[in-house]
Amino acid sequence: MKTVGIILVALILSPMKIFGQGQDRQPAVSGSFYPASGVALRDELAACFAKAGAPLPGVRVRALIVPHAGYVFSGRTAAAGFAAIPSGADYDNVFLIGVSHRYTFEGAAVFTSGDMVTPLGKVKVNREAGEKLRATNRWFIGHDAAHGPEHSLEVQLPFIQYHFERQPAVVPILIGTRTTNVLKAVARGLQPWFNDRNLFVISSDFSHYPSYEDARKVDRLTADAIIKGDPDNFLKTVKAIETSGTHNLVTAMCGWPAGLVLLYLTEGQSGLTWRNAGYSNSGDSPHGGRDEVVGYNAIVLEKKSVAAEQPSRSGEKFLLTAGEKSTLLAIARGAISARLRGRRPDPVDPSKITPRLREPLGAFVTITKKGELRGCIGRFTSSEPLYEVIAQMAVEAAFGDPRFPELTAAEYPLTEIEISVLGPMKKVRGAEEIKIGTHGIYLKNGMRSGTLLPQVASERGWTAEQFLGYCARDKAGIGWDGWKDKNCEIFVYEAYVFGEKDHR
Repeated sequence: MKTVGIILVALILSPMKIFGQGQDRQPAVSGSFYPASGVALRDELAACFAKAGAPLPGVRVRALIVPHAGYVFSGRTAAAGFAAIPSGADYDNVFLIGVSHRYTFEGAAVFTSGDMVTPLGKVKVNREAGEKLRATNRWFIGHDAAHGPEHSLEVQLPFIQYHFERQPAVVPILIGTRTTNVLKAVARGLQPWFNDRNLFVISSDFSHYPSYEDARKVDRLTADAIIKGDPDNFLKTVKAIETSGTHNLVTAMCGWPAGLVLLYLTEGQSGLTWRNAGYSNSGDSPHGGRDEVVGYNAIVLEKKSVAAEQPSRSGEKFLLTAGEKSTLLAIARGAISARLRGRRPDPVDPSKITPRLREPLGAFVTITKKGELRGCIGRFTSSEPLYEVIAQMAVEAAFGDPRFPELTAAEYPLTEIEISVLGPMKKVRGAEEIKIGTHGIYLKNGMRSGTLLPQVASERGWTAEQFLGYCARDKAGIGWDGWKDKNCEIFVYEAYVFGEKDHR
């Protein structure tokens, strides 16, 4: 059953008074997508943010892509996106952009008739900014009928009200077209506003109605296409997914036109970095089944400060004790075993979660079977604690690596787990500073980036120049000599690699 869709059907069939005194937009989905009571809504939001990660130091969040389903399904993933922003962050406006679910029109509808109301109170609309968009770009129009029943923007408002200490004004925009030339024109109209003073929030769910496991695969592919920052590649990926024959898949990303506008906005901008701050689908909720699910990603676009781009913690030696390594291996093994049994992993003994294991670090989990690679998935950076990252990446490596079928119960006893924890990065000038067998590398040129773990170079007998060439060509997509470009930044890091074979 399409559980998430039931709410929409009920919404369409029920009478509502959408616009109130002074043409303020009244809540349309309170009591269905989220609680109608202000007290209950705050409690619900507190629960959503309870397990969200912390902001990364030294960055300014420029944009979010967050889901818009009922909070019982997608609330925690949405909170993971908003939690990437310090609650004290100061923005002039939030440009809130979604795709109209009920109306089709060429252009983008900007709401300027009043403010927007939720059970938490009124959200100020920057009407002047909206009117300026409409006055300077013919693709921005007035269309209050589209905004009236639309849920995609409304569900983001309580997150803004709850999270920010100083609540910014919003500019509500609904896109009604899939014509790429029009979407490019919309992006051009928004370009003057795309700066550090404004936050862009793209409201979109991802896959609709495939199975639980199929959703995890296609949602990762779509998210990865966004993170690469290439609009054309993103469009090709969405089309490929939607024509792949995946059973019951309706769309790869319901709000892809809004996501495409954001990608057009980022073209040619330096210093911006994408990362995935969270993922779930409706099958992860106790209120949803696993036969037909909806996927949710929280994707963050950040700009590093000058200080953050300097070598960090360069003098500090990163270490894990034998006990910490054993704990992480047990967490990885337990997460895979639990998935095979259709259960949730057992809680981790809090006494074993040391401060080091709570640090927000990236990691890769590699699974081998009889010495052959059986799956490897990782996250280069993370806002979540290391022990949680290991559990997530272990499951992804076992069941979500697109190069392999899902791990079976019969294979499970034949597997070995290896973990690579990624230490702090240090910026270097070139190949002469790279130590083969010790350093992993991370290349960044504009919106393109890629990484290779240190063991890759030593296992294949590469020189430092070959290491950089393969990473530039195969991972960052900037060509074999792309690392020599003056705009390409080279970072090194140490990966602390350990496996079950070392702890027997």
